[in-house]
Amino acid sequence: MRGHRLGPGGPMPSDVPLILFYTRAFKNPIDVAAIPQCSVPVEWTTDRRRLAEADAVVFHIPNAREIGDARKYPGQLWVAWSMESFENYANQADPRFMRHFDLTMTYESGADVWEPYLPKAEWWEAARRSAVVPKTEAAPAVTFQSSKLDKSGRAGFVAELSKSIDVDRYGRFNRRAKLQPNRQIEGPDLGRQTKLETIGRYHFCLAFENSIAPDYVTEKMFDPLAAGTVPVYLGAPNAAEFVPEHSYVDASSFGTPAELAAYLHHLAETPREYEAYLAWRSEPLPDHLVRRLELIATTPKHRLAELVHRLVAQRSGVPSGRSSLPFGWMAFLKTRQERWWMAHAGH
Repeated sequence: MRGHRLGPGGPMPSDVPLILFYTRAFKNPIDVAAIPQCSVPVEWTTDRRRLAEADAVVFHIPNAREIGDARKYPGQLWVAWSMESFENYANQADPRFMRHFDLTMTYESGADVWEPYLPKAEWWEAARRSAVVPKTEAAPAVTFQSSKLDKSGRAGFVAELSKSIDVDRYGRFNRRAKLQPNRQIEGPDLGRQTKLETIGRYHFCLAFENSIAPDYVTEKMFDPLAAGTVPVYLGAPNAAEFVPEHSYVDASSFGTPAELAAYLHHLAETPREYEAYLAWRSEPLPDHLVRRLELIATTPKHRLAELVHRLVAQRSGVPSGRSSLPFGWMAFLKTRQERWWMAHAGH
C-alpha cells in the first residue's frame, strides 16, 4: 500500500487505517485524543491537511457548510455522521446530497454504524437500582425545554395540556407559543444531576422530542426513567422498541391534550396504576431491549474503526486516479471564503 506514513507518534504502517474528522461537531472540534484504544489498529486525526492520505473521512452533517472544499480521493470512504433528526437537517434525507457518502453513522437503526441515544446496559442497571423518591411537587408534571427546534409541535401541545393539568416549566420556551418558564432551579445548578433530581420530584415528565421520526428517541425519554418518574412521550412512532414495556405514557395515543391530562390526573390519584409504570425497575429487561444493548456494547467510533479496517483490508492495492470535488467549484470557493472569515473574525 503506502509503505509508512508519519503519525503523531512517529512512522505508522500503511495497513493502519487513517480516519479523518473533517468537520467540527457543531462548534467543537473532535477530541481524538479522548477516543479509547480500539480492538483494531487505527489512527484518528482532525488535520484536514492529511485528507489525501485518509482511508475514511467523517463529516458531521449538521456542519454541512464545512464540507464543500473537501476533495474525494479514489478508494476513500466518506462517512455521513449525525445524531440529529432528518426532520431538522433535510440534507440527511436528500438523495442528491447523500449519494456522495459511502457509509452512514446515525441514530437510524439501518445505518452502517448505529449511534442511538439509547443508554448502555450498565446505565439500565444503575437506573433499576436507584430509589424512587417521593413525589413532593404540587404540579403533577414537569417539562424542560430550551431548544427552539419544534417540528413536533411540542410547544403548542404543552400550552394546550397546561390548560387541563398543572405543568411546571423549566428552560427557555418557544415565544410564538406564548409559553414561558414558570419555575427556576433553586440552589446550585449542577447540570444533569440537578435536572434528574428535579424531575424525580414529579409524577410525570413531558418527554417531547423536537421532531417526530422513526428511531429518534433521545434523552428526553431516558432522563425521566433514570429519575424514577414516568415519561409522557411524544416522538418516534417506534419508541416502544427502546424501553421496557409499560414504562411510559404515549401522548400520541390520546385524541386531545385534554384527554391526556384526564388520564394523567387519574394515574396521579390512583397509586396502584401509577406504580405499574415503575414496575419495570424490579423486573429483568425485555429481550428486545437486551438485543439492542448488545449491538451498542462498544462505542460507535470503535465500530466505525472496525468497519473501516475490514473494508480497507478487502481493498487490493492502492487506488489510483485524480481527486474530485463532489460538491463543485462554487461550493469549494464559498467554503474556503467562510473558513477565511472564521479564521480572521477575531482580528
